[in-house]
Amino acid sequence: MPSGHENAGYRRLFDGDGMTVGTGFPLTGTRESTPDVAAELELAALAESLGYDALWARDVPTYWPKFGDAGQTFDTWPWLSHVAAHTDEIALGTSSVVLTLRHPLHVAKSAATVDRLSGGRLVMGIASGDRDPEYPAFGVDRDERSRLFREAVETLRTVWREDYPELEGQWGTLEGDLDVVPSPVEESIPLLPTGHSRQTTEWIADHGDGWLFYHLPDRTLESYIGDWRADAGEKPFAIAVRVGLADDPTAEPEPLHLGYHAGAEWFREYFHRLDAIGLDHVIVSLEGDDRAGALEEFADEILADL
Repeated sequence: MPSGHENAGYRRLFDGDGMTVGTGFPLTGTRESTPDVAAELELAALAESLGYDALWARDVPTYWPKFGDAGQTFDTWPWLSHVAAHTDEIALGTSSVVLTLRHPLHVAKSAATVDRLSGGRLVMGIASGDRDPEYPAFGVDRDERSRLFREAVETLRTVWREDYPELEGQWGTLEGDLDVVPSPVEESIPLLPTGHSRQTTEWIADHGDGWLFYHLPDRTLESYIGDWRADAGEKPFAIAVRVGLADDPTAEPEPLHLGYHAGAEWFREYFHRLDAIGLDHVIVSLEGDDRAGALEEFADEILADL
């Protein structure tokens, strides 16, 4: 579908007629410690060469063992800058920047920097956060998440589009004598609220450039996309899915948290169903010890068929 946005990453994901597929860091699967940088970059280059459309980096400010996941460990912005320097055309995404825990002017500057360094490839998933201990750690009232999220979105849009803006929020005040530089390659960077981000669907449709959601069963996904189209028209809808490829290509699906373990034959049918439902992009999180092999097998068995 036509994206209506000039950002190169957004066009890579959403300007075609069919569903696109990306994958997310840590590509090595290391989620509770620091992943090997060389191995991550090697897999990122492999994903690009195999035809994946995006590489997504999560924003996890602190490690909470109870949650059991430190994301890709490295801070989102320097990490994506590093990845940008080692890739050429693949879209770079955040999934997702926790706006409530970051100063919006820092986010605006950091994101625009990555966008510039990558040639306009940055697409931003944005979120209100879901790890309770982080709010007191950053001095944020968790009950204010909804308002802070909306305020941050307004701030990002304004400072990217206006020179020397006048703007006020809980984060501070701009009185027209300061500019936030650099600016993005295009007028703005695409923003995709993640989950509900404590907002209504109508607000997300009005203020987002798309909607990034978690894995949903087929019927629920179809219902969500139908409601989204009614509110947002042709703005894109994306989800994340965990994928465990079984050794037996005919294996029937078994549930994983936010995904499935199944054979390649079932996954081919599954991703065709997602495409037919009207999904625009899917972030696959590949399971298994041989991550290069998983990237290649998924590309050969499923991407090539799409």
